[in-house]
Amino acid sequence: MVHAATFLVCLVAFAALALGTERQQDDLFGQPLAPRTTWLWRLLGWGALALALAIIVQAQGWGMGLVSYSGHTSLAAGIVLGALIVRSRTRDRR
Repeated sequence: MVHAATFLVCLVAFAALALGTERQQDDLFGQPLAPRTTWLWRLLGWGALALALAIIVQAQGWGMGLVSYSGHTSLAAGIVLGALIVRSRTRDRR
């Protein structure tokens, strides 16, 4: 259960970090968001990554927790990146 929670928090974190970039805002919304909104997305992303680290380290300790965290962040970042690529390519086909 700890791994699922950590992974989901990492997934939300990387989605938020993606929304905190002008390029993704342009692709998803057609225009950049306000600077304050962009800053809040980035803050949410980094805060969620810190929360995910706290969750997994609390459950597994620093040794295995950092290893698990690394795996969860890698997988979550890959999924978010893949989803953004698929969305961009399917939008271009229309």
